[in-house]
Amino acid sequence: MVGPAPLEISVGSAPPGLTLVGVGPGDPELLTVAGLRAIRAAAVVAYPLAREGAEGMAAAIAAPWLEQRQRRLPLLFPMVPEAAPRIAAWHAAADALAAEVAAGLPVVLLCEGDVSLFASSSYVLLALRQRHPHCPLHLVPGVPAVCAAAAAAGAAGIAWPLALQSEALLIRPTPETAVELETLLERAAGEAAVLALLKLGQRWRWVRPLLERRGVLEGALFAQRVGWPDQLVTSAAAVPAEERPYFSLLLIRQGWPEVLP
Repeated sequence: MVGPAPLEISVGSAPPGLTLVGVGPGDPELLTVAGLRAIRAAAVVAYPLAREGAEGMAAAIAAPWLEQRQRRLPLLFPMVPEAAPRIAAWHAAADALAAEVAAGLPVVLLCEGDVSLFASSSYVLLALRQRHPHCPLHLVPGVPAVCAAAAAAGAAGIAWPLALQSEALLIRPTPETAVELETLLERAAGEAAVLALLKLGQRWRWVRPLLERRGVLEGALFAQRVGWPDQLVTSAAAVPAEERPYFSLLLIRQGWPEVLP
């Protein structure tokens, strides 16, 4: 049997093109081999910033694998509710990336988590296909935070498999209102689905008491900054009802399958 090729790849050794790389939720060790190959072969490493002067989280995750010879290309993706600034930013990013590729360079765009799951890179992908349809493009999936949270729970002694047997998995950003969340919980219960709520943040102040009233708080898993040194993964009942970081999530199971060990 032929084993995998060694990872001795020189910077800029790949042909011109753009690779979108999911770097995982926080731990550099969760980068895939394919993602690491793409990063090492790139001459230009692009990454998103929420505002000028900020540190890019995706770049911070990949930092141990980057080399000084690689040129950094920060791309501003403003986190604002208005559509126009976001669309303009995606178009500008697509144009900048396509220009680097047209100059004959291998380029990677780093993305937190996975490149296709609630990812800014997805909008860049759509803008590229519209504005630069001939730009060579490749996508490398990454580890989503929901998967990493369930794994971290298991490592911490909390048995919380993400989905079992015929269970469905429903992944959603946390709703803005209690009414929306009630509806979502009822849907998940009716479909025997595990509910993953992302971007919990300040909503935890009212989400926690709602889950407690419904009797599902004790069995829910709370995860915050998964993969980072200050990671918190614990029972949701152990977390006070106060504002939490933006990168926090909940896994909610309202019932277990009949056949279990």
